[in-house]
Amino acid sequence: MSFENYEFFIRVLVAGVLGAVVGLEREKRFKEAGLRTHFLVALGSAVMMIISKYGFDDILREEGIGLDPSRVAAQIVSGVGFLGAGMILVQRQSIYGLTTAAGIWATAGIGMSIGAGMYELGIFGTILILVGLELLNRMFKFAIPKAYQLTVECLSTETIKMVIDNLTLHQFTIKDYRVKMENVDHTTKYVIYLKLQSKKLLEDNQITQTLYKITGVTSIIFH
Repeated sequence: MSFENYEFFIRVLVAGVLGAVVGLEREKRFKEAGLRTHFLVALGSAVMMIISKYGFDDILREEGIGLDPSRVAAQIVSGVGFLGAGMILVQRQSIYGLTTAAGIWATAGIGMSIGAGMYELGIFGTILILVGLELLNRMFKFAIPKAYQLTVECLSTETIKMVIDNLTLHQFTIKDYRVKMENVDHTTKYVIYLKLQSKKLLEDNQITQTLYKITGVTSIIFH
């Protein structure tokens, strides 16, 4: 076995480790794609990049044959984009999983750079991805509206209107909401699922105290 083959093994190993580091951050946040997914994406991208660069040397030695070594690499980008699309969920007017999908795509880039032997670029890219996932929200927290998701149970349609009006009065932006009607022990109950944003940083109990003052509200649950 040649030294070049050992070099390939090292590249694949480094790519897998860097992908796993990114995946660990997603795993801690209970996202759809975690450690194993990012590990496999980075590792697979590195393998395919190595094949793209070196896998056709024997054919290229033959006279009259010319190949574009970038074609396999180009397909990694579109293939991983398809995988990332599967991470995105659309529910009513809300979209979930965009960050995880982008992380998968970026992790493929890390694998490709390591597979191409560009270690410094791959490691630097991994560091920047982790900085983006972990620190950007904290650094710009003052400028990002606080998001809240809660479920409110009430006894009448009039109460639903009062809840929405009260939240609007307290400068909440209602991004999405839906109402479900349930019958419990011959009593009609209305369940409101709300997704809110506010520029004011409030504790959950402050919101709870505000809504419980409304007649007809029986339960408030934060998610």
